[in-house]
Amino acid sequence: MIMGTLGNMATRVLQRVGKGLKQTTTGLPTNGPVTVTLRSLSAFREDSWFKSLFVRKVDPRKDAHSHLLAKKEDNNLYKIQFHNVKPECLDAYNKLCEDVLPSIHADSEYPCELVGTWNTWYGEQDQAVHLWRYRGGYPALTEVMNKLRQNKAFMDYRNERGKMLLSRRNQLLREFSFWNEPVPRPGPNIYELRSYQLRPGTMIEWGNYWARAIEIRQQNHEAVGGFFSQIGNLYTVHHLWAYKDLQSREDTRNAAWQREGWDEVVYYTVPLIQHMESRIMIPMKTSPLK
Repeated sequence: MIMGTLGNMATRVLQRVGKGLKQTTTGLPTNGPVTVTLRSLSAFREDSWFKSLFVRKVDPRKDAHSHLLAKKEDNNLYKIQFHNVKPECLDAYNKLCEDVLPSIHADSEYPCELVGTWNTWYGEQDQAVHLWRYRGGYPALTEVMNKLRQNKAFMDYRNERGKMLLSRRNQLLREFSFWNEPVPRPGPNIYELRSYQLRPGTMIEWGNYWARAIEIRQQNHEAVGGFFSQIGNLYTVHHLWAYKDLQSREDTRNAAWQREGWDEVVYYTVPLIQHMESRIMIPMKTSPLK
């Protein structure tokens, strides 16, 4: 099924490439068909051969991809937290978060904002996801961490939270320049967090394609935010989407295939991915993203 889908996309893309080719100095006839031949080394394994049809060579860069892809007009840093909660403690955990996290969000002494807080509905079960924004980058993050260590209510929350968790992890992220900044939105909505582990060295190429693709995926204002990792699992991309319900998600995603250029985006970006994961999430009561 996947091979057939990629094969169809390959045919469409190669037809477009063929239409764009012009006569060369070696004498390609202008009135004849254009043939595009793709080859791989016979020594490659079958999967490597197939991937070699699609993977494009990434040009060397002279600047970090974070400088090339992040927004220049601000210095926002994001932190995403994944908390795996003991199943019997999930309700108590949610209540604890609802009592403490909004007070940090509302306190002007802390240069941070709670962007959203969710429970995973489909994907990893009994999981909470929190997304924070630090206006001012790493200095703001450091200031918040230092102040929280002196905050008794937060330290009590942290100690109590530790009794409820099975595991936790986090990442520090930058925001893609071509995505919207996440802002509070009314509900009810469900949210999808699509996470991609890219092949090292391909972040610029991913950004180039998605800078165009995001225009296609704004039809129903479903795009919430797009981020790439700086600390934690590297070469990770997170795309956050909002939908009214699961049927709306399916209809919106299917409609993208009817728009010019979406098949090319998928065709060229799929080979950049090593692993991908989708979470459907439900906002907690106090989440700014409802």
